[in-house]
Amino acid sequence: MFLSVFDMFKVGIGPSSSHTMGPMVAAARFLALLRESLFHPKGLKASLHGSLAFTGIGHATDRATILGLAGFDPASYDHAKAEAALAQIRDTKTVTPPGLPTLTFDPTHDLSFDYGPALPGHANGMILRATDAQGDVILQETYYSIGGGFVLTAAEQEAARLIAADPKKSEARAPVPYPFQTAAEMLAMAAKSRLTIAQMKRANERTYRTDAEIDAGLARLWQVMTDCIDRGLVTGGILPGGLKVRRRAPGIHQALIAERGLNLVAPHTINDWMSVYAMAVNEENAAGGQVVTAPTNGAAGVVPATIRYWLDHVPGAQPSRIGEFLLTAAAIGGLVKHNASISGAECGCQAEVGSAAAMAAAGLAAVLGATPEQVENAAEIALEHHLGMTCDPVKGLVQVPCIERNGLGAIKAVSAASLSLRGDGQHLVSLDACVETMRQTGHDMHEKYKETSLGGLAVNVPNC
Repeated sequence: MFLSVFDMFKVGIGPSSSHTMGPMVAAARFLALLRESLFHPKGLKASLHGSLAFTGIGHATDRATILGLAGFDPASYDHAKAEAALAQIRDTKTVTPPGLPTLTFDPTHDLSFDYGPALPGHANGMILRATDAQGDVILQETYYSIGGGFVLTAAEQEAARLIAADPKKSEARAPVPYPFQTAAEMLAMAAKSRLTIAQMKRANERTYRTDAEIDAGLARLWQVMTDCIDRGLVTGGILPGGLKVRRRAPGIHQALIAERGLNLVAPHTINDWMSVYAMAVNEENAAGGQVVTAPTNGAAGVVPATIRYWLDHVPGAQPSRIGEFLLTAAAIGGLVKHNASISGAECGCQAEVGSAAAMAAAGLAAVLGATPEQVENAAEIALEHHLGMTCDPVKGLVQVPCIERNGLGAIKAVSAASLSLRGDGQHLVSLDACVETMRQTGHDMHEKYKETSLGGLAVNVPNC
């Protein structure tokens, strides 16, 4: 399966790609299915299951589902219009999606949280239903939000499972010039073609887009990323959700600026710059702002923070090479998603911040002149030292420990890239072995540590 750089990096809204963007996308898909049907619906209902139920309030899953059923989508989301729509829906107890009649939908009664066992296909499941005038269900679909804003129906999820279980089917290749599905294949193709990982990834992208379209898309992604950093660096206040978490990025940033040029500044202060860039993004994400999945919202700060560090603090950095960074990062993210997961609800935070750190480390190594072997080594180092990391958001909010964790993920990414460049690319643990270890660890991890807020910090820190 080909995963485009524009699949791995998507413009969306906070606070969660799997719990906010995913349900909104699922709702849009259900509306499209309803428009194509011969039914004459009168009402809508939705139920959230598994992690979508347990941390749904904190992740604004209910809000995203309501807005999705009203016709909103992440890519074109307008906050002011959304707030007005939510108020109207609560007052009228109806939604009027484009291309459909006004439908009854009372969020209080027609949107339910099922705290029982998760649906069989994935920890993030939801069921959407259309009803007739008598309230009988006339159309129903089950959707799984599998991380990073990716959504599959129950049938699509089962088909993906069967393909993964069948060696012959799983070996099917996408119609692209360099269809690598493992890091070993990626390195072998790079050696044979004498191309960089970014060059191979671009060649694959050209199967579906022109170079001009690729470049414009990459530029758009970076613009949204850097704008998000800039907003986060100047926006203060208290984050929503009830934990009363204070935005810290503006204060830290002002202190760092004030210290510039002083002889007393310690060398390790550079870590604070990396952290503040990442924290700025994730504070924006926690507030429901516009971010880029990288590869998820919960890990959205690592890649942009690493790029900003490179641009602002590394001599010789060239903005013209940001596309190379993103293409390389996307290649690594695609390997992780294909062979393991980028979903915190499936594999814990190792799958989110761990994957983001691996992507960022690979991208940074590439623009610093690394060989493909060194790039693979950088990704492996970063991912290896996130193995076993749980996802235990306090009160189900993407705030604690998520915001700081992105800062530390960026620091690890830079350290991993630097270490890889000190070697020749030869190392004991391969990226493939590390990804498989992450998959196995996630499978063995107790459910209470996988984005349910039933364990870890979520039960040991006061929630009010």
